[in-house]
Amino acid sequence: MAVNRKHAEADFVVIGGGLMGSCLAWGLARQGLRVCVLDEGDIALRASRANFALVWVQGKGLGFPAYTAWTKAAAAAWPRLAAELNADTGIDVYLDQPGGFTLCLSDRELQANVDALKRLHDQPGAVAHPYEVLDHAQTKARLPAIGPEVTGSIYCPLDGHVNSLRLFRALHAAFTARGIDYRADHAVETIEPHGGAFLLKGSWGEVRAPKVVLAAGLGNARLAPMVGLDAPMKSSRGQIIVTEKAAPFLRYPVVTVRQTDEGGVMIGDSEEANGANLVTDHGISSVMADRAVRMFPQLAELNVVRTWAAFRVMTLDGAPVYEQSPAYPGAFMAMAHSGVTLAPQHAYDLAEAMSAGALPGELAVFSTRRFHVSAGA
Repeated sequence: MAVNRKHAEADFVVIGGGLMGSCLAWGLARQGLRVCVLDEGDIALRASRANFALVWVQGKGLGFPAYTAWTKAAAAAWPRLAAELNADTGIDVYLDQPGGFTLCLSDRELQANVDALKRLHDQPGAVAHPYEVLDHAQTKARLPAIGPEVTGSIYCPLDGHVNSLRLFRALHAAFTARGIDYRADHAVETIEPHGGAFLLKGSWGEVRAPKVVLAAGLGNARLAPMVGLDAPMKSSRGQIIVTEKAAPFLRYPVVTVRQTDEGGVMIGDSEEANGANLVTDHGISSVMADRAVRMFPQLAELNVVRTWAAFRVMTLDGAPVYEQSPAYPGAFMAMAHSGVTLAPQHAYDLAEAMSAGALPGELAVFSTRRFHVSAGA
């Protein structure tokens, strides 16, 4: 239902209008809170530019069982999020959860993936997720277009994908429906805790609010110390290839290849420790394309229409970070690489916890304290 509300002083200011910030802003507004989003706008180095639009459970949580549970819950909640965004905006985000595949081009590669899943399920406190290990013939029965070099695969029935552009559009359209005060071209330069509130300043002026959420992706590294927090991240860059539209041939998403609802094929299979620039490395993209063609030979007949590189919001262990400042209560920080997969958790559970003013135990495990455990502990 649309909310007609003149923008007043906000209860929460969310810094960042990417997927993370948008989900949190929408989730906070759902609870009747006044929300202001300060965003850099289209010039921002959004992690959203590098997302592959997967809703992916398979293999997540090795060394961090709580991440597996969090991801499984997100996948289960995705139909609710898609339905509620549609109700707010009339936009279908094309959620599809038929299960997903990891394709392997050698027996050794397949065994390595199987071993990793076994370690994930055998770890203390493990949260299991279902999966099947398939040989070439079994894989081809479900994915007829695979090439002869595919030796086998791993299938997880919980996986899926969405149309990420429609998702982003729906979230921003929902800002209007929920009375959210969205301000583009409002990069935050400083945050000053003062008198139990926060003063946010930029070249555009200033905004004051009792609570603030740092959801600025890579920008959190600069902003976090201003509210007594730390935002440790490692350099991670990824590249995406998009082909022209083709007749449907890929019913299931593959972790590195997916056909969108509009027909184009996305290829993404790189994680580069390169934080210097966003120049496309054609050597890497050619390797990505080669692997994709070996998996699906018909891709060799398609033209590439776009390639690009983008930075990821990658924490030191790859798992999300959620934290409230102990020095300045009311200042929260949220960072995650899996912004699409975890969107329901951010819009519902995390937003509700922030609204209540405290992160419960199941979320406190995602704090940065895990990076500062004493060597003698």
